Amino acid sequence: MPIRQFLIAGSVAALTIAMPLAVQAQEVVKPSLTLKAAKAQFRRVSFASSLPAPSGTLVLPLAGEADLASRAASLNEAERAAIARALAAAEFDYKSGTLSLRGIGGWDRIQVVGTGTDMSAAAIQKLGVAAGRALMKDKGSLTVLANGLPAEAVAELATGMGIGEYRSDLYQAKAREAGPMAGTTIVTDATDPARAAYAGRGRPLIEAMAFARDLSNEPANVIYPESFVERTRAAFAGVAGVTIEALDVPAMEKLGMGSILGSGRGSARPPRMLIVRYTGRGAPSNGPVVLAGKGITFDSGGISLKNGSGMGDMKFDMSGAASVVGAALALAKSRAPVDVVAIAALSENMPDGNAARPADVLQAMNGKTIEIISTDAEGRLVLADAVAYADTKLNPAAIVDMATLTGAIMTALGDDYAGLFSRHDPLADQLLKAGDASGDAVWRMPLHPSYAEDTKSTIADIKNSGAGGAGAGAGAHFIGAFVKPETPWAHIDIAGMAWGGANDLKPAGSTGYGVRLLERFVRDFQPVPKVAGE
Repeated sequence: MPIRQFLIAGSVAALTIAMPLAVQAQEVVKPSLTLKAAKAQFRRVSFASSLPAPSGTLVLPLAGEADLASRAASLNEAERAAIARALAAAEFDYKSGTLSLRGIGGWDRIQVVGTGTDMSAAAIQKLGVAAGRALMKDKGSLTVLANGLPAEAVAELATGMGIGEYRSDLYQAKAREAGPMAGTTIVTDATDPARAAYAGRGRPLIEAMAFARDLSNEPANVIYPESFVERTRAAFAGVAGVTIEALDVPAMEKLGMGSILGSGRGSARPPRMLIVRYTGRGAPSNGPVVLAGKGITFDSGGISLKNGSGMGDMKFDMSGAASVVGAALALAKSRAPVDVVAIAALSENMPDGNAARPADVLQAMNGKTIEIISTDAEGRLVLADAVAYADTKLNPAAIVDMATLTGAIMTALGDDYAGLFSRHDPLADQLLKAGDASGDAVWRMPLHPSYAEDTKSTIADIKNSGAGGAGAGAGAHFIGAFVKPETPWAHIDIAGMAWGGANDLKPAGSTGYGVRLLERFVRDFQPVPKVAGE
């Protein structure tokens, strides 16, 4: 269907809808050849109370010398003595890092992992991530000696190892021809509770992280608004308590979503507004927690065209949408007693003869009008309609949006923190706590009253880009303008966190940032008073 065009009529401030343009209905252009990524591989995890026969790699977490005698008591005296000599010779400090030992007993390798004294869930899971990634090339079986660790810590260690096994070489067929990896056996004296904790929450989190990272890592000729919806439907197939709705162009036109429609006008692939709701047994009845994600499946900048250098990274510009849907998937698969809605605002920002231009005026679902200053500030346009829909239709307990929104937040916080903006202190406090608990760190940034002045338009209610200054804050203010002042709302800018090069914790590409943060936040959410925030 044609997309609404908006004109300013005469000298008055009234906005009218022009007659539809004589253009053909948008059709989804699919690639002529369908690419199919190599299937992800994860080790099968089992839990045992005794050490199996030596085979493959032994993982030995140690906080100090005393742990060797207790945790490795099932090893023979000669093996423990050899490990002790190697640790002493390497001056291993047990605070962090790993030491790889070979030629001891019947093991191909013994991987010693220094745990330090921080036994928080985030710290233990991070150790597991590092171990899982370090052992990716070990195709044989893994055995983890976790005796003496609490069941929750054992489950976090196993979860981290699964997250660490993620691979981003989706289309390197030869890299995945070697066949599946052998299984992991976790040896623990808390077998049953550790197994239950891993199966109930750990494994769903591993799967949700992989889902979100695959979506972000896929190229834009594979993941676009319609195929994002298809992938989501497949991921949630058979999961209880879930409803999925995808608004197409006519449906969004009917709702007056001129902002997201305007953002996608230059693409042959029309936008979608994907709404995934999971309501678990025993969930609170005071309205859902809404997670809204920016889903720009490719961002060329539109008419305000980006430089060619690095433009390929803009396939990651839908990472916010991937993370909010991934968080909902983790909660649903773990049967958490929560009511959560994930909204993915999906669009492709491309330049063509029908694309939105600088100085155009769009109208969002809640009636606010937007002057386009830069078509490259498109993420806030799609989120404007997403949060307005949530606020109008869902009676939310809170709205949290997540987006790769601004380069400015990277200047402020680098790749150490995502930027958190909120008018509601109790909501911000819960997100900060969830960041600490999950390991997805956030840092609270200000929402200064001057940002309203920076985004003031002379022709419309608001403009989509300020004149320099606090770019990240102005972007956050813009999104917040489409949420009622009394609705608890927060914005998380993940531009510096969503992707990067390979390191000890991840392969090159998507980090999956935000899945663990939002899963933890929703699981622990406490109602926030609906009063106008500052």
